[in-house]
Amino acid sequence: MPLISSKGVYGLTAMYELSKHDGESPMQIKEISSNANIPQNYLEQLLGKLRRAELVKSIRGAKGGYILAKKAEEILVKDILVALEDDLKVIDNKTDNPILNIFFDEAKKRTKKMFDIPLTKLDEYEDKYNGFLHYSI
Repeated sequence: MPLISSKGVYGLTAMYELSKHDGESPMQIKEISSNANIPQNYLEQLLGKLRRAELVKSIRGAKGGYILAKKAEEILVKDILVALEDDLKVIDNKTDNPILNIFFDEAKKRTKKMFDIPLTKLDEYEDKYNGFLHYSI
C-alpha cells in the first residue's frame, strides 16, 4: 500500500503547475492537463477536491480556469496531500500491540512533518534536477 496514491501525486503536480503559472490569469484545465500529463477528466475531479479544500479557485467563462486560492508560499504540500488522500496514513488501522500503535502514531507525525513544506520549496528540487542535467565528463 503506497503512502501517496496517484490522486496525491497528480494533485501535487497540478498544484505545482499552477504555482509556476502567472497568478494574474487563470490556467485552463486543458493546459494544466497537457503540461502535467494528467488525464483531463481525472484532473477535473482532483481540482474539485482542491477547490472544496480552498486551495484553488475556479474562474468561470471563456477565459476562465484555475488559480491558487492563496500565495504558493502559504500552501503546504501536506495540505494538498491531506485534501486529496483524506489523511497521510502509515497504516489503516490500529494493532493489538500498544507499543506498535505508539510507534505508528509517531511515524504518522514524522511523515506529516516531512511534507510540511510550502509549494515554493519545490523549486529547490528543480535546481537539483538541473544540476543532474549539467554534468561534465
